[in-house]
Amino acid sequence: MDERILIIEDDEEILRVLNRALTYEGYFVDTALTGKAGLTLASEQAPDLVILDLMLPKMDGMEVSRRLQKIGNEPILILTAKDSIQDRVEGLDAGADDYVVKPFEIDELLARIRALLRRTAAERVKILEFSDLRLDSSTRKVSRGDREITLTAKEYSLLELFMRHPRQVMTREVIFQRVWDYDFGGESNVLDVYIRYLRQKLEQDGEPRVIYTVRGVGYVMRESEE
Repeated sequence: MDERILIIEDDEEILRVLNRALTYEGYFVDTALTGKAGLTLASEQAPDLVILDLMLPKMDGMEVSRRLQKIGNEPILILTAKDSIQDRVEGLDAGADDYVVKPFEIDELLARIRALLRRTAAERVKILEFSDLRLDSSTRKVSRGDREITLTAKEYSLLELFMRHPRQVMTREVIFQRVWDYDFGGESNVLDVYIRYLRQKLEQDGEPRVIYTVRGVGYVMRESEE
């Protein structure tokens, strides 16, 4: 087991218990007492899962959750004493994947962690390859053959989505939701513009196309046009 878990929790006793239990289970564990420290660790260590308290000093857990999503796509498990339905809804809307109320049973928490890690196992693959394309999600470096390719943040997110789902037709609705984090933009041509930018960079030295248009549906990454 080589999964890394980041705990952002200001209660030092809970932090100690969680650290000990997770380390015993074989996880690598990083801990932070504040949201700011947690965000720094998240950007440096690229955790596979974050356990996040909502009631943190200075920067609350909701804001930390929103900022975590801009750093990476690791699952977030909220661990908090706030147990109202509204609190749960707000936590999930802020990007959490699961919500556990204190006091908690450690065995149940461990089971939820295992479930989240199983669900996101494919997304945690660090090196993605397709044809002569290579994407390192830990360093965000992209290359085609021996040529390194510089991408904007949105171009990178778009390429990573395709490389995690090769040969699978991605609808415009799904791409908008995954890359732009909002529902289908109707007649918006922003997606088509970014696909054009991405193709130009991927095919800069005359390399064969790997992203194809599926008319009326969306786009697909494959070896050749069908």
